[in-house]
Parts: sequence; structure tokens; C-alpha cells
Amino acid sequence: MSGEYPAFFARFYDLIYHQMRDGVDNNFYLEKIRKTKGKVLEVGVGTGRFFTEALKNGADIYGIDISPAMIDIAASKLDKTQQKRISLQSIVDFRIGMKFELIIAPFRVFMHLIEKEDHLRALNNVYDHLAPAGEFIFDAFVPDLNLLLNGMENITDFDGEYEPGNRVKRTVTSKPDLVSQTLNVKFRIEWNENRAKFRKEWKSRMRYFFRYELEHLIERSQFKEYKILGDFEGNELNNNSKEFILICKK
Repeated sequence: MSGEYPAFFARFYDLIYHQMRDGVDNNFYLEKIRKTKGKVLEVGVGTGRFFTEALKNGADIYGIDISPAMIDIAASKLDKTQQKRISLQSIVDFRIGMKFELIIAPFRVFMHLIEKEDHLRALNNVYDHLAPAGEFIFDAFVPDLNLLLNGMENITDFDGEYEPGNRVKRTVTSKPDLVSQTLNVKFRIEWNENRAKFRKEWKSRMRYFFRYELEHLIERSQFKEYKILGDFEGNELNNNSKEFILICKK
């Protein structure tokens, strides 16, 4: 599995992804949580981008993540009485002694599972933790064939202040492996703290999926009912879709 964010990456996560993702997926997931009458689990809770907002709005929500650095930041945002709601666990084999009406794995969590055995283990483990008629929702991007053929080299996707006078820049390189159906991604983070300058890199692998591959995968799992949306506005999948949003029902 690939997805254990290092501390230097987690430090700037909120700044970067609030700009990149807010307005893309947060309304969709927060509305799903709001409409759920019962317990909710967020897989890949990260620094709490959805979790803290949902908890503030009264959701009975819990969260897991595989990255200690991300969990530490999420916990720092919570009252000590609420920190027990999040734990360091993986979607593949987490164990929580309760059933959930809704389990979500937002923002590409499932794509960090590289091996097909882990895909099925994750789906079936989630299924076992759902209450009857509970839903599991996760997303993946629709592969861009141009990027799969050519990749990307040193693309700056964020450059801004993280505090007055100090800036951070993130650069991304992606090398596709068509045989293993993975993207080998390298992130470079550069930032200054007054006169001191820092530069660190982190490498990650992501598994990309095609539509019928996802359908066959779910149909091999314990889930028997599912649908795939093409965007976070709830539209059906079509040739212009950029997202696979899978809603699987127990």
C-alpha cells in the first residue's frame, strides 16, 4: 500500500488541498454525511478536511488513516474527549467494534491500494463493517490517456504563502507504468522559513482503474448492488466524466 504521508508533506496538506479540492468534493461528501442517520466512518481521514466539519455539524463520525503524521494533525484539531474517534488503521484490515450506516473513502484513497488482493480485502472488510443497507462510497479519477502515455514532468500545482513572508511550492512528476497499471508519482516540496530554505521529495504509487475493471472488482466482492456516477454533482457517467464515484450498498 502507498499512502503514508511524511511529516513535511502533512504539514502543508491543508493549505494545498483546501485550495485544490474545496468546491470539488467536499459538498458531496458532507451532504452524504449530513443525511446519514447513524454512525459514519471516514477511511483516509487525513488531517480531517471532512471529518472536523462533519463532527462540528453533529455527525457521529469516526476515522482511520495509515499515516501517523496525518493522524497527529487531525487529532490536534479535536477536543481530547473526541480524539478516540480516530485511529491508525488500514482499510484492508481495520477492526472497529461497531457497524456503520455510511463508510466513505474520499479523494483517491482506494487508488493507493496497489495489489488486486488488497482491493478485494478492502471491499469485503468495509462490507463487514456496514450495517444492513449501509453504503460505501469511494472515488477514483477517470484515466487521462494523454497522461498515461506521456506522464508529467515537474508541474507546479501549488505556490503560495503558508504564513506571512514564508512560501511553499509543490512540484509533481508522474511516470506511468502501463503494464502494472500504476502511476509513479514524485512530489517535491520547497519552502522557506525566513532566510532558511528547505527542499524534500516523496515518492508514491497509485493504481488507476477503468470502468469495467471497477465493475468486475465490485461484483467479485460481497457487494451486489452499486452504481457509478460521473461527477460530484450526481450526474451519470459519460464520455466527458473526470471522476468515477462508486456507491456500493450492502
